[in-house]
Amino acid sequence: MSGRTKLIVALAVVALFAAAAVLLPIPGPADLRAWAAATGPATPVVLLVAYSLLTVAPIPRTVFNLAAGLLVGTAAGITIGLVATTIAAGLSFGLARLLGRDLVTRHLHRSAVRTVNDRLSDGGVLAITSLRLIPVVPFAPFSYLCGVSSVRLAPYLAGTLLGSVPGTVAVVVLGDALTGDTPPALLACYGVFALAGAVGLVRVFRKRVPAAPVPEPEPAGPAG
Repeated sequence: MSGRTKLIVALAVVALFAAAAVLLPIPGPADLRAWAAATGPATPVVLLVAYSLLTVAPIPRTVFNLAAGLLVGTAAGITIGLVATTIAAGLSFGLARLLGRDLVTRHLHRSAVRTVNDRLSDGGVLAITSLRLIPVVPFAPFSYLCGVSSVRLAPYLAGTLLGSVPGTVAVVVLGDALTGDTPPALLACYGVFALAGAVGLVRVFRKRVPAAPVPEPEPAGPAG
């Protein structure tokens, strides 16, 4: 696939995801209960698949975490939330790397692009975990960013899982799926998570990124 074709496909995918995030209706508690009643024992599996696929688009994970807690209970809801989050993160990462990695590589000579790429890749699990802890960092766009960077898949997935545990547990346990409101206890948790993520980022940015090796000069040829 040529670079121009990849760019066109990438733009089309982004446009499709953006349209899905804006146009797809968010079901209410009554709709979710009716859906669960219709699917019966398959509810956990269907929820896992829907969560894994739909959050590849920029649809908030909070909606699915609330639904998981409401439909399958706390323990199963947390498990489904974390498994689906990891799957969605892997799919988003792979899609972005397939379609956009070449485009970013061409601009690594630019200071800003190189700095972001180096910090993410050199920060490893700590950088990903820290950014996943911060509630205002959107899940899907950050996954795309990691996909086009030099971050390796294993630390990316590990950091995503670790950084998603606190928020997933808090939403499933404390979130009010019946009203859609955010309880004060959940807001307090978000503040603690953001602070922990900020502390992790400070450590990442204070860590010295190794400078690129300078090529040794070629030995001069014999004098003529």
